[in-house]
Amino acid sequence: MQIIIPMAGKGKRMRPHTLTTAKPLIPVAGKPIVQRLVEDITKVCGQKVNEIAFVIGPDFGAEVENDLIKVAESQGAKGSIYYQEKALGTAHAIMCAKDAIRGKTVVAFADTLFKADFVMDTEQEGVIWVQKIEDPSQFGVVKLNSNGIITDFVEKPKDFVSDLAIIGIYYFKDGEYLKKELQYLLDNNITDKGEYQLTNALENMKSKGTRYKPGQVTEWLDCGNKNATVYTNQRVLEFDKGKPELKGKNIKNINSIIIEPCFIGDQVELVDSIIGPHVSVGANSKITRSIVSNSIIQKETKLSHTIIDNSLLGIASEVSGKANDLSISDYTQLIV
Repeated sequence: MQIIIPMAGKGKRMRPHTLTTAKPLIPVAGKPIVQRLVEDITKVCGQKVNEIAFVIGPDFGAEVENDLIKVAESQGAKGSIYYQEKALGTAHAIMCAKDAIRGKTVVAFADTLFKADFVMDTEQEGVIWVQKIEDPSQFGVVKLNSNGIITDFVEKPKDFVSDLAIIGIYYFKDGEYLKKELQYLLDNNITDKGEYQLTNALENMKSKGTRYKPGQVTEWLDCGNKNATVYTNQRVLEFDKGKPELKGKNIKNINSIIIEPCFIGDQVELVDSIIGPHVSVGANSKITRSIVSNSIIQKETKLSHTIIDNSLLGIASEVSGKANDLSISDYTQLIV
């Protein structure tokens, strides 16, 4: 099994955080988004993953690349790095890792997490993972026939055609066939709104007889913007409630209350504070005389005499005084 993770996007909806950190490396409940995604895919695949290929921007840097290799190795797989120089669409992004597309292949875009209670049937020709949603007008959706086979892909339908939204994870039994169809788009300059799109290849493969089945997840968690990521952190903490991995080493708690579920990282110091529920605090952070709820506090952050909720604070940021709903980047100071 091969896994391809396109993640070269600039993450504009997550600014200012993505000015200094790749969006898939922002932590949720103590782990980077992309690590949780890889772990969850590996579980539902039900078989050994040989290689995980990450498609990144050329400016992500050696530290990010090393972190991604370690994510792959933690799943017993080889990690490989490929680059997308320009954002030219989903099909183009996948083809940047064309050397890794072979055999049974999963493609997963790294701005989403999910929960599922199935093991994927890898003998199917293709599986496209979907979730029922109330308003499908902002998503690509699929239509099914009476046998549960996908008959149509519809991008952001203005009129209702289906409530099964594509969540950005795909399985292909024949990676070489997928690669051939994607290459056809590139060679013949077949684009949609100026970009090479995976859905065009899926349509071509379907018209040639490929049968796609839906893999319906129980919960789909978006990490596309600050509010969505904070909510995803809340849900993951609920899923992982009580697990020892949510508590780090050498935590110093001085007269503070932790309202579960929370993630507290290594070497965190809590002084006269109330933390939780649904808070993740990164390693080496210090919180003094503060109340924090429903927030992601990244590593090496300092909070004092403040109250925050629904917030995402960058690495080594510092907040003191009046505050509430915050989204501040790495190394930012907010002193009121």
